[in-house]
Amino acid sequence: MVPFARDAVWSVLTDARQVARLTPMVRSIEPHGDLWVWKLAPIEVLGRSVGLSFTEQMTFTPHERIVYTHAPADGERAGVEGTYVLADAGHGTRLTIDLGVSVDLPFPRLARPAVQTSMHAVIAAMGAGFAHNLDRQLRSRG
Repeated sequence: MVPFARDAVWSVLTDARQVARLTPMVRSIEPHGDLWVWKLAPIEVLGRSVGLSFTEQMTFTPHERIVYTHAPADGERAGVEGTYVLADAGHGTRLTIDLGVSVDLPFPRLARPAVQTSMHAVIAAMGAGFAHNLDRQLRSRG
């Protein structure tokens, strides 16, 4: 539950530049209509620095749902599929986030368990940081 009105939450989640500012490891999100191009800061995995970018088709159902559908551009090695769902919850908003991330990294198959562990940690940190920053951003507006 996010203790803020759905309109306030929606206005942040549909602003690509705000989402980029609030999400750790995201350098920028360039909106091109409903296509958003995400550029991440380099991620350190098994001693190698990996830079990723990915293109998402954003489908907006106003104040209710945002659907991410990967729309791969040439050379992309990452993508996201999933949804944000917003619903009223008392004096706040129930925000449900269900995202799946796929990444094709240049490591041998033998390194897969270590790479997966590293990537899970990165994604968890990004999610926790985003939640914290979203709360702080909405509080500053209040």
